[in-house]
Amino acid sequence: MEQHVSDPASNRSLFGIHGMALELRSQRMGLLSSNIANAATPNYKARDLDFAAALKARMNGTGADQASTAATVYRVPVLPSMDGNTVEMGTEQIAFSQNAVAYSSSLTFLTDKVNSIRRSLKGE
Repeated sequence: MEQHVSDPASNRSLFGIHGMALELRSQRMGLLSSNIANAATPNYKARDLDFAAALKARMNGTGADQASTAATVYRVPVLPSMDGNTVEMGTEQIAFSQNAVAYSSSLTFLTDKVNSIRRSLKGE
């Protein structure tokens, strides 16, 4: 059976878990951005991605959308607001910053890996 570059097994052997991690970190960035954007929306419930659970599901062959949906959790606020909104800006900003650093690290690793493969193909 011929494997294509888009097959998860091929990507995993070529890029390790970094490709999957980058995809999940991007999805988490979307959730955290949505939380920040809805900080003043009454009854908005802050959500986050349980990254470890989502990555484990992806490693076990679950699709990206299914893994992230199953690993999405509602954040429990330390100080609930009167309007039912569970977004706490400090918590969201810290989570966003940490996720951005992890995203950048995965992206750098993948970029270096692709550049290494490119140099190998060129015979450099």
